[in-house]
Amino acid sequence: MEKPSPSTETRQLHTVLKKYWHVPVFLFILVVLFLAGTWYGQRNADPQTSAGNRRILYYVDPMNPTHTSPKPGLAPCGMKMEPVYAQDEGQTTGAALSPGSVTITPEKQQIIGVRLDTVAKSPWTYTLRTAGKVAADETRTYRVNAFSDGFIMKVYDNSTGSLVRKDEPLATYFSKDLFTSLQTYYYAVYALENLPQGQQLPASQKHLLEAQKRSAEYNLMNLGMSSRQIKDLIRSKEITQEIIISAPVTSFILTRSLTAGQKFVSGEELYRLADLSRVWILADLFKNEARYVKPGEKVKVTLAGQDETYMATVSEILPQFDPATLTIKVRLEVDNPQFALRPGMFVDVEFPINMPPTINIPVDAIMDSGLKKTVFVDRDKGFFEPRRVKTGWRLGERAEIIEGLEPGERIVVSGNFLIDSESRMRLAAAGMFGEVTKDPVCGLNVDESKAKAAGFQGTHKNQTYYFCSPGCKEHFEKNPERYAAKPGGTPKTAGGAAGDKGQEARAVQAKDPVCGHEVDETQAKAAGLTSNYQGKTYYFCSYGCNRQFDKDPESYLHQEAQAGSGGSPAPAVAKTVKDPVCGLPVATGPAKQAGRTSEYQGKLYYFDTDGCKQRFDKDPQYYLTGSSEAASPQTYPQVPTSPDLLLRLRRDSIRAIPPGKGQAPMEDPGQESHGKPAAPQAAPIPPAAPLSPPQTPPAAPAMPQPQAPPQPPQTAPPQHPGGGGHQHD
Repeated sequence: MEKPSPSTETRQLHTVLKKYWHVPVFLFILVVLFLAGTWYGQRNADPQTSAGNRRILYYVDPMNPTHTSPKPGLAPCGMKMEPVYAQDEGQTTGAALSPGSVTITPEKQQIIGVRLDTVAKSPWTYTLRTAGKVAADETRTYRVNAFSDGFIMKVYDNSTGSLVRKDEPLATYFSKDLFTSLQTYYYAVYALENLPQGQQLPASQKHLLEAQKRSAEYNLMNLGMSSRQIKDLIRSKEITQEIIISAPVTSFILTRSLTAGQKFVSGEELYRLADLSRVWILADLFKNEARYVKPGEKVKVTLAGQDETYMATVSEILPQFDPATLTIKVRLEVDNPQFALRPGMFVDVEFPINMPPTINIPVDAIMDSGLKKTVFVDRDKGFFEPRRVKTGWRLGERAEIIEGLEPGERIVVSGNFLIDSESRMRLAAAGMFGEVTKDPVCGLNVDESKAKAAGFQGTHKNQTYYFCSPGCKEHFEKNPERYAAKPGGTPKTAGGAAGDKGQEARAVQAKDPVCGHEVDETQAKAAGLTSNYQGKTYYFCSYGCNRQFDKDPESYLHQEAQAGSGGSPAPAVAKTVKDPVCGLPVATGPAKQAGRTSEYQGKLYYFDTDGCKQRFDKDPQYYLTGSSEAASPQTYPQVPTSPDLLLRLRRDSIRAIPPGKGQAPMEDPGQESHGKPAAPQAAPIPPAAPLSPPQTPPAAPAMPQPQAPPQPPQTAPPQHPGGGGHQHD
């Protein structure tokens, strides 16, 4: 067999390529599209260029928040590491939020079903529904007992549950004492009715006969004979052998304890009857519900399976507690004219409860862990802050908030379970596993369990405070009244401003320039948490904020001015303060850049020259005592206008000039030598006796006039290093 020639194979290959040329082209296009899609997906998934300019800080294990990683991957539990984003650029949280605050984008809020509601102070009407049991009224229950020994002769047609009318015969019985009592009764009646006509008995004898008749009648009643049967005997004049047992009222037979021929003894119960024209209903209520029910209230009662309703009245809240059901019995009274309500029946009872206007929110908005109750408050821009609250009554789907929320705030009422999970992860990642509170001295967040284990806690007025360090604890113990004051009404970690109930006038609120919290001016002033700067008073929430502001008030005021203008820098306006040495105004910015600042007793001072700074550092107390910041502007002694005295002063000032300076212009005070001894000062000049009004002496053309510090004219002023005067070009 011959092999095909190469030319033939080439022609066949060309034929196939011409016929199926679109297959490789199609495969090439698919590869290009796949690579382009992969590149585009990676580009969109880039954390640095994602929506909202959000930047990934690190990745965290969803099951163990303490385990973090700078790169994505799988956690030891096998789950995917979740990214933790930085705050969106351009977004600010405003005031410092409580620990555990979370940020959730609107997209995530929609996915997890977050729903917000506004807190309002409003009344609440609630219908408390419970079950009740019908019982016979004990005041309308009758017992028919045997009056004497005997036996049953006849029983009429009645049984348990039968309705009997008043005076209806129930049974008859025989008693051995019946004949004797009847004879005595008939004799007394016959003696009174058959007196001879016209014969008048003495009053005493007639009274005796009437007494015998009444005694005989009482004997018959003592045997169990009713008044109706006695009247029938008088009318018929017959000797009967039976005593009739009749119903005292129209009622139902609850129990029947006799049969025909039964022997009984005196005092034995034969029948028990109940008048059901008015019955009791015993309802079970929990202790927290029974306190809202008052005697005399009208209650709606419905019998199951019937449309007819009854209006009952609360008669009494019984002091009976059922340990099995943990309920209290409430007694109701209701009319039952048709006898539709029978003892043992169950009915539905509805108690209307009207609560006064209070702050109440849905129960689903409260995360109750058993030890604390938390509500998440919307702080705008996706920030949610956990707020600890105290609750009051809880009726149905609403609960009263006693402390922690104010009307107008927006809270999470749905989807808060996932927000709470994220908040707990944030706290765990920050190393706070217990209850978080604020240090009353420095304002830092403190884990109560860790502070308690380290012994950083203190008690003041039956309230426990926790601290971040031994230093804060020592400061608190020295002056607990100052740090224990709570401006604003509530701690900041618990949130809220729980004012006194019924307080109508709201306190004046100010903003802390350091942390941004709202502060009650009255409480801050009473606690001494204020600072005066440039004629304006600033209020603070804690001593830590007050101390930080006093160190450098310009930085906080500048930040506040930028925040108020939307973040854009304000026009450059030089901030000036007074030099404590020379009293001249000093621009704080240039002085701080040049290093002409000194801190003394927690406060920062600015100086015009290096010489002023050096003099202040040697003896700051001298310049701060009666300084121009707290006292009136510096004044100088009055110079006499006598020519002889002026010449003498000029001669003394020439001697005080250091050698080498002569008549040269006064150099910068910062270049003067402070190690040289001060020149001897002239003796004090006694004040001349009456002088003309003081006038300023003319300045010498080539001789600078030295200035002396303020001093009484009678005593020599103390010589201070560096001279007592200061001049500038």
